[in-house]
Amino acid sequence: MTLKERIVADMKAAMREKDTSRLETIRLLRAAIQRREIDERLDLDDGMVVQIVRKLVKQFADSAEQFARGGRTDLVDKEQFGIAVLESYLPEPLSDAEIAEMMEQAITSLDARSVQDMGKVMKHIQEHAGGRADMGRVSARVKSRLS
Repeated sequence: MTLKERIVADMKAAMREKDTSRLETIRLLRAAIQRREIDERLDLDDGMVVQIVRKLVKQFADSAEQFARGGRTDLVDKEQFGIAVLESYLPEPLSDAEIAEMMEQAITSLDARSVQDMGKVMKHIQEHAGGRADMGRVSARVKSRLS
């Protein structure tokens, strides 16, 4: 079952269960997927769907932060629930040990010696991580390692 098929199945289940909060988040995700498919005239694979999910998680997190600053705890809770629903569609993240191993392997195979080689190392890690690593955290680790 592809990720898109799973999202549709979960949407139908949320409709049957009358889980409006979950249904609202899944519909938002499905609309974002359909919008991108129509705009780019292609059928998205699981990797592209994961990118959309990550983007929505970031948007929800930013919204929750703004609501928290404004003292709107009710809306913060709603955004946190949306993040939890969306994160269920993301692949299991790599552990710190797996990231460290991948980083060391990339540095040795590319013979990276300074921060100037960071772009090559990051590209290598991104290709091999398969969307399972927070590239912001990885970037900081690679930069400190190469400094």
